[in-house]
Amino acid sequence: MPASNAEDLLVRGEYGVLSTVGADGQPYGVPLNYVYQNGCIYFHSALEGHKLDNMAENPKVSFCVVGRTRILPDRFATDYESVVAFGVASEVWEGERQSALLGLLEKYSPAYIEEGKRYIDQKEKVTRVMKIEIDHISGKARS
Repeated sequence: MPASNAEDLLVRGEYGVLSTVGADGQPYGVPLNYVYQNGCIYFHSALEGHKLDNMAENPKVSFCVVGRTRILPDRFATDYESVVAFGVASEVWEGERQSALLGLLEKYSPAYIEEGKRYIDQKEKVTRVMKIEIDHISGKARS
Protein backbone atom coordinates (compact mmCIF):
# COMPACT_ATOMS: atom_id res chain seq x y z
CA MET A 1 0.00 0.00 0.00
CA PRO A 2 1.42 3.44 -0.85
CA ALA A 3 2.30 5.68 2.12
CA SER A 4 -0.49 8.12 1.23
CA ASN A 5 -3.10 5.32 1.45
CA ALA A 6 -1.63 4.19 4.77
CA GLU A 7 -1.96 7.73 6.12
CA ASP A 8 -5.53 7.91 4.82
CA LEU A 9 -6.36 4.75 6.79
CA LEU A 10 -4.82 6.31 9.91
CA VAL A 11 -7.10 9.33 9.44
CA ARG A 12 -10.32 7.35 9.00
CA GLY A 13 -9.68 4.36 11.26
CA GLU A 14 -12.03 3.94 14.22
CA TYR A 15 -9.55 2.52 16.69
CA GLY A 16 -6.06 1.10 16.81
CA VAL A 17 -4.06 -1.37 18.85
CA LEU A 18 -1.08 0.07 20.70
CA SER A 19 1.70 -2.46 21.29
CA THR A 20 4.33 -1.94 23.95
CA VAL A 21 6.92 -4.10 25.70
CA GLY A 22 7.30 -4.33 29.46
CA ALA A 23 10.52 -4.32 31.49
CA ASP A 24 10.27 -8.12 31.62
CA GLY A 25 10.10 -8.36 27.81
CA GLN A 26 6.40 -9.25 27.83
CA PRO A 27 4.53 -7.70 24.87
CA TYR A 28 1.26 -5.90 25.58
CA GLY A 29 -1.35 -4.78 23.04
CA VAL A 30 -4.31 -2.61 23.96
CA PRO A 31 -7.06 -1.20 21.70
CA LEU A 32 -7.71 2.51 22.00
CA ASN A 33 -9.25 5.56 20.37
CA TYR A 34 -6.81 7.89 18.66
CA VAL A 35 -6.49 10.79 16.30
CA TYR A 36 -3.91 11.19 13.52
CA GLN A 37 -2.83 14.77 13.01
CA ASN A 38 0.33 16.60 12.00
CA GLY A 39 1.93 13.27 11.06
CA CYS A 40 1.58 11.87 14.60
CA ILE A 41 -0.82 9.58 16.45
CA TYR A 42 -2.38 10.98 19.65
CA PHE A 43 -4.33 9.22 22.37
CA HIS A 44 -5.40 9.92 25.93
CA SER A 45 -5.14 7.76 29.01
CA ALA A 46 -5.55 7.72 32.75
CA LEU A 47 -2.67 9.01 34.88
CA GLU A 48 -1.23 5.53 35.40
CA GLY A 49 -1.52 2.06 33.98
CA HIS A 50 0.21 -0.84 32.27
CA LYS A 51 0.76 0.83 28.89
CA LEU A 52 2.20 3.94 30.55
CA ASP A 53 4.54 1.83 32.67
CA ASN A 54 5.72 0.02 29.56
CA MET A 55 6.25 3.24 27.59
CA ALA A 56 8.21 4.74 30.49
CA GLU A 57 10.51 1.71 30.37
CA ASN A 58 10.72 1.59 26.56
CA PRO A 59 9.08 4.35 24.51
CA LYS A 60 9.35 2.41 21.23
CA VAL A 61 5.86 1.28 20.20
CA SER A 62 3.85 0.05 17.27
CA PHE A 63 0.28 0.99 16.44
CA CYS A 64 -1.96 -1.10 14.17
CA VAL A 65 -5.19 -0.01 12.49
CA VAL A 66 -7.41 -2.40 10.54
CA GLY A 67 -9.83 -0.79 8.12
CA ARG A 68 -12.23 -2.46 5.74
CA THR A 69 -12.38 -6.25 5.80
CA ARG A 70 -14.47 -8.78 3.88
CA ILE A 71 -14.24 -12.56 4.21
CA LEU A 72 -14.21 -14.41 0.88
CA PRO A 73 -15.15 -17.96 1.95
CA ASP A 74 -15.28 -19.42 -1.56
CA ARG A 75 -11.75 -18.13 -2.23
CA PHE A 76 -10.34 -19.03 1.21
CA ALA A 77 -9.19 -15.44 1.50
CA THR A 78 -9.97 -12.02 2.93
CA ASP A 79 -10.08 -8.57 1.37
CA TYR A 80 -8.55 -6.18 3.89
CA GLU A 81 -6.60 -3.03 4.55
CA SER A 82 -4.31 -2.42 7.49
CA VAL A 83 -1.47 -0.21 8.57
CA VAL A 84 1.21 -0.57 11.23
CA ALA A 85 3.06 2.52 12.40
CA PHE A 86 6.32 2.27 14.32
CA GLY A 87 7.58 5.11 16.47
CA VAL A 88 8.38 6.62 19.82
CA ALA A 89 5.75 7.60 22.38
CA SER A 90 5.94 10.62 24.67
CA GLU A 91 3.60 12.77 26.70
CA VAL A 92 2.48 16.12 25.26
CA TRP A 93 1.65 19.33 27.07
CA GLU A 94 -0.12 22.68 26.73
CA GLY A 95 -1.10 23.67 23.19
CA GLU A 96 -0.23 20.33 21.62
CA ARG A 97 -2.21 18.56 24.34
CA GLN A 98 -5.26 20.77 23.76
CA SER A 99 -5.02 20.32 20.00
CA ALA A 100 -4.91 16.54 20.39
CA LEU A 101 -7.90 16.48 22.75
CA LEU A 102 -9.85 18.71 20.37
CA GLY A 103 -8.89 16.41 17.50
CA LEU A 104 -10.24 13.41 19.43
CA LEU A 105 -13.42 15.32 20.18
CA GLU A 106 -13.91 16.31 16.53
CA LYS A 107 -13.29 12.75 15.37
CA TYR A 108 -15.50 10.87 17.83
CA SER A 109 -18.12 13.42 18.98
CA PRO A 110 -18.47 16.07 16.25
CA ALA A 111 -22.06 16.89 17.20
CA TYR A 112 -21.08 17.60 20.82
CA ILE A 113 -18.10 19.95 20.59
CA GLU A 114 -19.14 22.43 23.30
CA GLU A 115 -20.18 19.67 25.71
CA GLY A 116 -16.93 17.89 24.91
CA LYS A 117 -14.85 20.96 25.71
CA ARG A 118 -16.48 21.15 29.14
CA TYR A 119 -15.81 17.44 29.65
CA ILE A 120 -12.14 17.94 28.73
CA ASP A 121 -11.89 20.77 31.28
CA GLN A 122 -13.47 18.56 33.98
CA LYS A 123 -11.03 15.70 33.31
CA GLU A 124 -7.91 17.88 33.00
CA LYS A 125 -6.25 16.61 36.18
CA VAL A 126 -6.93 12.90 35.57
CA THR A 127 -5.93 12.65 31.90
CA ARG A 128 -2.60 12.23 30.15
CA VAL A 129 -2.18 12.81 26.42
CA MET A 130 0.43 10.82 24.54
CA LYS A 131 1.90 11.19 21.07
CA ILE A 132 3.54 8.64 18.81
CA GLU A 133 6.09 10.25 16.53
CA ILE A 134 6.10 7.92 13.57
CA ASP A 135 9.43 6.62 12.29
CA HIS A 136 8.03 4.17 9.74
CA ILE A 137 4.62 3.13 8.35
CA SER A 138 3.83 -0.17 6.69
CA GLY A 139 0.46 -0.63 4.99
CA LYS A 140 -1.06 -3.67 3.29
CA ALA A 141 -4.26 -4.16 1.35
CA ARG A 142 -5.94 -6.81 -0.72
CA SER A 143 -9.12 -6.18 -2.66
